[in-house]
Order: sequence, then C-alpha cells, then structure tokens
Amino acid sequence: MSKIDQKKREKKEALLLSAFELFTEKGIQNTSISEIVKRAKMAKGTFYLYFKDKYDIRNHLIAHKASQIFQAAYADLLRHPDIQDFEEQVLFITDNILDQFAANHSLVTLISKHLSWGFFKNSLTFSPFSDAPAIYTIYESLLSHAAYTYRSPELMFYMILELVSGTSYNAILYQQPIPLEDLKPELYDAIRGIFKQFRIRKKRKAAENAGEDPGSLFS
Repeated sequence: MSKIDQKKREKKEALLLSAFELFTEKGIQNTSISEIVKRAKMAKGTFYLYFKDKYDIRNHLIAHKASQIFQAAYADLLRHPDIQDFEEQVLFITDNILDQFAANHSLVTLISKHLSWGFFKNSLTFSPFSDAPAIYTIYESLLSHAAYTYRSPELMFYMILELVSGTSYNAILYQQPIPLEDLKPELYDAIRGIFKQFRIRKKRKAAENAGEDPGSLFS
C-alpha cells in the first residue's frame, strides 16, 4: 500500500471512529457532520471526499463494523483447525460474534437491528479495504469445503442471519426473555434445523472418502 493510500485509509478510519462514538453517545439524529469532523480533527470538506452525508457514513460504519466482527470471528476459527465441519464452523463463528456483542453493547445497538434484509443485500459483499475479505466471501470459502450440497445457500445464510439477529438483541441488552447464555443452546439447535432443511445431499468426494455410495446419500 502506498503512503497516499495509507493516509486515505487512516482518514476514513478516523471519520468512522468519530461517527461511531458520536452515534452511540448521542444517536444519529442528534449528531451533525460538523461534530463528526471536529472529533476526527479534520476539515469538513474532507468528510465529503468519502461520504455523501451522515446517513451514508452510518451505512458505511455498519458495514465496516460488521465486517470487523465477522473477520475477528473467522480469525479465531482459523486458530481451531480441529473444527473442519462447515456447519460447526458457522456455529463457532456465530458464538464468537455473539460473545463480541455481549462484550460491547454499543455494537449491538448500532449493528444488530440492521442485520436484516437491507443489510444482507448491501453489506455482506462489502469489504472495507482491499486486504479484508467480505463477509459473504468468508461464507463461500467455508461452504466450498462443506460435506453437503445445499440448495439456495444465500437464502440459508439470510435465514440464519435473521434468526441470530432477531433472537439475540433483547437477550444481550436486557436478558429477555432469557439471558444470552441460556438462549444459545436453543438458538444453535434452530440453526442446525435450518442446515438440515437446506441440505440436498452429501458431496461425492466426502462420500467416497467415507467408503459410501455417493448416489444414495440424501438427507
């Protein structure tokens, strides 16, 4: 990365950090662009080199933070080479993400309510920087090594995302209807049910390695 690109990256990160702090302290409606650039120690014109308005930086911020969370969870997964099954890998990443949310409620209030269809469509292929894989790129990489073939893998991912987001928000922030740790076993069983629902068959290679007839292995 050139020095110019590095400087641009640092300025954008500084603006995103400033916006995150102000949005979580005051709310988006009560935060002005002037406040964002003042905290970032930049000129107002610099803001418009990267973002159209405060709602644009909000959208970038949500995607940026979500990408960081997913990448941190994926990096942790890579430190556990014993977890090779695709479905268990997704559950591991989910558990890691929920723990990150539980440790930082500001992230929950900013991101969790946006983990919806709009987020799914607009942010899963977002990569904040060229050296950072997008969320869906990570998902596809794991999926390519799965033992099963799944129908509509995008829809499957969307349903898991909606389930995790919708059920965990109140459990993390308010321990309602039950605390997060009590919710997790039920949530993970539900995710396993989604996997089972979308399975088509075991992949030929996995079946051959197991010494089975690949043509008869339908779930």
